[in-house]
Amino acid sequence: MSDVYARRRPAVSRRRLSVLGALTASLTAVTLLSGPPAQASPPATIAVSTAHTYLSELTVKTEGSMSGYSRDLFPHWITQSGTCDTREQVLKRDGTGVTTGSDCYPTSGSWYSEYDGATWTSPSDVDIDHIVPLAEAWTSGASSWTTAQRQTFANDLTHPQLIAVTDNVNQSKSDQDPAEWLPPRAAYHCLYARMWIHIKHLYNLSIDSAEKTALANVLNSEC
Repeated sequence: MSDVYARRRPAVSRRRLSVLGALTASLTAVTLLSGPPAQASPPATIAVSTAHTYLSELTVKTEGSMSGYSRDLFPHWITQSGTCDTREQVLKRDGTGVTTGSDCYPTSGSWYSEYDGATWTSPSDVDIDHIVPLAEAWTSGASSWTTAQRQTFANDLTHPQLIAVTDNVNQSKSDQDPAEWLPPRAAYHCLYARMWIHIKHLYNLSIDSAEKTALANVLNSEC
C-alpha cells in the first residue's frame, strides 16, 4: 500500500475501534482455550479417502514371529546433519522455540504431545515415537529386510513415521497396534490411523485382521 493511498483512507471511528478491540480480545481468548499455537509436525500424511484405499490394499495375515528380533537390527538414531541425529532433528522439528547447543541437543524449548495434550519444557520428558513400532514392523515383514532397509525405516524423516510425544505415553503404547492401543487424546485418532496406514502401505507391511478392523472403525467413525 502506498503512502498516498494510506493518507486518503477514511479515519476509523472510536466506536469501530472499540468493537475491533473487543473482537480481538475475544479471538485471543478463543485461541488460548483451543490449545497451543500451530507448530511443526511430522510430514503430511494421506487423506481419509486415500487411507480407505490403502487399507483395502494391505495384505491381511497373522503376525509373524518375534524370533530373532532386536532393536539393534533397526539402527537408530543415526546422524542426519552435522552433529544432529534423528532424535534431535525431530525434537527441533516438533518443538516450539527450540534452541540447541553445539552438540545439537536442545537447551530450551517446549514440546506439545499430540497423543495426550501435555506440554513439556525438558527434552528428557519427550520420546520420539515410531508410529509403526519397530517390533510391529518386524512381525509384519521387516524381518526379511536388509539392515539398511531397517535403518531407513527407523530414521524416516520424510514420511509421517516419527513424532515427539510424552515419554510415559509412548512407553504405554510399547509395540501395540491400533487394535490394542490408540492415543489417549481422541482428537488425534483419525490422523494417527491415517499415518499408520500410510507407513504400512509405503513399506509394504502386512496387517492382521483385528488391526484392520480397528483402523476401519477409526476411519469410519472418527474421521
